[in-house]
Amino acid sequence: MFPSLPTDRYTVETGLLIHLQVPEPAVQAVCAHIRTVTSMTYGDYDAVQFQTAPGRQSFRALGHGRNAPTADIVHVPCVEVSFFITERELDATLRAIYHAHPYEEPVIYAQPTLRSLHIRGLDEDNPNRFWNQSTPDWVPDEHR
Repeated sequence: MFPSLPTDRYTVETGLLIHLQVPEPAVQAVCAHIRTVTSMTYGDYDAVQFQTAPGRQSFRALGHGRNAPTADIVHVPCVEVSFFITERELDATLRAIYHAHPYEEPVIYAQPTLRSLHIRGLDEDNPNRFWNQSTPDWVPDEHR
């Protein structure tokens, strides 16, 4: 499914990219519960996730579930959270999402993906690395 790639500068791993839409007030609690079953590890880091700026999720309830049908499309401010997991973490991750998410039917996409990871110790003198420059504003205080 994925191409064979050289690995002298990086390694590659297959897994799943999870995209999850969550009402903004619930995102911290949902993500905290997900981290009870997966550490969201990415190389030398954990709790690695991306969260979009708030957007608008739209839907119309059909009346087959817990909620009454809605005549018109309704809108809820949501963010999208994405993170990598291994295939063996999928069931536990989905169960954690269903447990913590405030929706009856959370919008969850699990997409097969390939990620690359650096080989530790290579290229540390690269002038583009933040530690080889004047410290940019975005660098956390813990890394200054």
